[in-house]
Amino acid sequence: MENGILHVDMNNFYASVETLYAPQYRDVPMAVAGDQESRHGIILAKNMLAKQCGVKTAEPIWQAKRKCPELQLVPPHHERYSHFSRLAKEIYCEYTDLVESFSLDECWLDVYGSGRLFGDGEQIAQQIRRRVKSELGLTVSIGVSFNKVFAKLGSDYKKPDAVTVFGKEEMKSIIWKMPCEALLFVGPHTEKTLKKFGIRTIGDIARMELSAMKSMLGRIGETLWVYANGLDQSPVCPADSGEPPKSIGNSVTLPHDIVTEAEVKETFLSLAETVSARLRAQGVKAGEVQITVKNKDFEEFQRQCRIEPAVCDSASLYRAALSLYRRENKRWAVRLLGIRAGKLVSSEEAQTSLFDKANGTERLERLETTVDSVRKRFGKESVSRAMVMHPKRKEEE
Repeated sequence: MENGILHVDMNNFYASVETLYAPQYRDVPMAVAGDQESRHGIILAKNMLAKQCGVKTAEPIWQAKRKCPELQLVPPHHERYSHFSRLAKEIYCEYTDLVESFSLDECWLDVYGSGRLFGDGEQIAQQIRRRVKSELGLTVSIGVSFNKVFAKLGSDYKKPDAVTVFGKEEMKSIIWKMPCEALLFVGPHTEKTLKKFGIRTIGDIARMELSAMKSMLGRIGETLWVYANGLDQSPVCPADSGEPPKSIGNSVTLPHDIVTEAEVKETFLSLAETVSARLRAQGVKAGEVQITVKNKDFEEFQRQCRIEPAVCDSASLYRAALSLYRRENKRWAVRLLGIRAGKLVSSEEAQTSLFDKANGTERLERLETTVDSVRKRFGKESVSRAMVMHPKRKEEE
């Protein structure tokens, strides 16, 4: 089988599930939206009719209503989405046990070992598409290729209710002509950098010298070059495969825009404590810290830095995050902050610095491990820093 990697994307998932319970919304512009009275008054998902009116995911409700005055809004029901996501995955697992979730409504499948039973990749994709439609009342778009990145490009290529095969012969004829932002992990900031250097298509990335891409974007530049040239070899990894986490993070949407560094410090410290506790629970340390900052207009930037030696204490994560934030000096009214720890290594394998005892990192890790035990026994609020003793903000996983 030449193309045995599938990417299955459930079309307009939240909105489609809601119409199963409320069919009156099937033929009108409709969107699933957060609470208009809170800071979560944004569009979470929309149907095709709303999309045709220009409604976009993550935009404020008032802005969406301005584009589409007849837009019907329904509140989210996350338990429904989890239920249908689980049902869809049960169908996928009838064809292969190699199913990797990318999000609630997206999965990769490796069907290379299923050919004798069910046919080639395209035939399996068509079977899955028909079954999801008939058994669940939902539609999916499926990309079929020889690697995960091109399979995802395929699922995005035709929507809704379609199967697209992107084999090696389609790489130059179709994929290389796509805009660079279609490639996995090309966000707004990376897209802007690429276009500044005249790189506008996936083919432009593929034809660049690898050294030039690394010089331009660092590690992510090398990754994008590999992706664009069809060289991605990452396996499909089921959730229960025992693969260690590649990163651990947390973010928070603030109940009001924050504008002072004191508030930024307080939020970063709270996030650093959460992330560091998860690192210790997993028995890993972080060699990289990334921050995400978003303002009220949904502009966003992400920055990252290396940490040597790897750490799992909140103070080190906090200092790195604050340094990255200060370096950017955006002076935004901040709506969201996030910290993500990457380049994870097991605590046993982490290289110990000769200066750990001098700078107190080892002592801090022991102290915070003790705090973890106290909180586990007596509750999360049993031990708190004085800096964050105030009404709790709502955190997002």
